[in-house]
Amino acid sequence: MFGRLGWMEILVIVLLLVILFGHAKIPGMMKNLANGLNVFKKEMKTDKKPEKETASAAPKKKPVRRKVQKKK
Repeated sequence: MFGRLGWMEILVIVLLLVILFGHAKIPGMMKNLANGLNVFKKEMKTDKKPEKETASAAPKKKPVRRKVQKKK
């Protein structure tokens, strides 16, 4: 859906941004968005190890033994 944006759709989006936020605030918003994406990418690269700590912290459960009685 988003891979097929034409120049008209992009133009409409840009015009809406200018109307809603004004031309002075848009560069700051784009800078903040880019910084947020860069931080997200950096964290995704550094957090490759699986979380074994939470799995080992859970208490191990013992199997339950039950005797089944037959109905008479």
